[in-house]
Amino acid sequence: MKKINGSIEANSVDIYVVVGYLFIAFLLMAGVLILFFYFSRKKIIQKEIEKKNLEINHQKELLRSVILTQEAERKRIAQDLHDDISSKLNVVSLNTHLLKTPNLSDDEIQEITDNITGLTQKALESSRRIAHDLLPPVLEKFGLNAGIEELIVEVTSSKLVRVNYENKLKFQFEDTERHLHIFRVLQELLNNSMRHGKATEVSIKFDTINNVETCTYSDNGKGFDASNEESQRGLGMKNIESRISFLNGTFSIASKVNEGVKVIFTF
Repeated sequence: MKKINGSIEANSVDIYVVVGYLFIAFLLMAGVLILFFYFSRKKIIQKEIEKKNLEINHQKELLRSVILTQEAERKRIAQDLHDDISSKLNVVSLNTHLLKTPNLSDDEIQEITDNITGLTQKALESSRRIAHDLLPPVLEKFGLNAGIEELIVEVTSSKLVRVNYENKLKFQFEDTERHLHIFRVLQELLNNSMRHGKATEVSIKFDTINNVETCTYSDNGKGFDASNEESQRGLGMKNIESRISFLNGTFSIASKVNEGVKVIFTF
C-alpha cells in the first residue's frame, strides 16, 4: 500500500509540474502575442501619422503655390495698370493741358486731339484685356463651353497647333467660380503644351466617367519623365493641382519623353 500511495503522490507531483510548465508557456505565449500586437499597432499608427504628415505637407505646398500664383497675378496686374493705363492717361492729361496753350493753330489742335483719342482708345483696350484676364466676359455671359471655344480660337489662330474639343457635359451657368478654375487649368495646360511641349495637336474631352465629371487632356508634344518628381514641381503644375483641389477633384498625369502628355482630372 505504501508503494502505491508513493506512486500516486509522485504522479500528482509530476502533473502539477507539467501544469506549471504549461501555465508558464501560456503566459510567455500570451506575452509574446501582446508585444507583437502592441508593436504592430504602434507601427500601423506611425505609418498613419507619416501618411497624414505627407498629406498636410502636400496641402501646405498647394496653398503656397496658390499664394505665389495670386501674388504673381497681382504683380502682373499692377504692372499692366502702371505701364499700359497709368502711363497713357498721364500723356492724355499732358495733351489736355496743351489744348489750353494760347494761339494754337487748327492743325496743332487737331494733332493734340488725335493723340488724346488714340491714347484713350489704347487705354480702353488695355483695361478690357486686364478685365478679360481676370474673368473672361464670355465665360460669365455664356458659360464654360463658350469660354473654352473662345480660348481654342485664340490658341489656334497662330496655326501652330490644332485642338480637338469634345464636350458631353452640360455646364450650369451659375457655377461661374468652378468654371473659372476649370478654364484656368485648361489655359495652363495649353500654355505648357505650346511653350514647353512644342505640341502640334491637342485633345480636350469632357465626359462622365463612373458618374464623375471628368476632363481628359492630351497632346503630342515632347513630354517628360513623369516618374521624376522634379519634372512636376513647376509652379504651373502646382497651380493646376491647387485649382483642382479647390474643386474637390482628382488629378493624374502620365507622360514619357517624346510621347506627349495625358492629364485626367475630375471636378
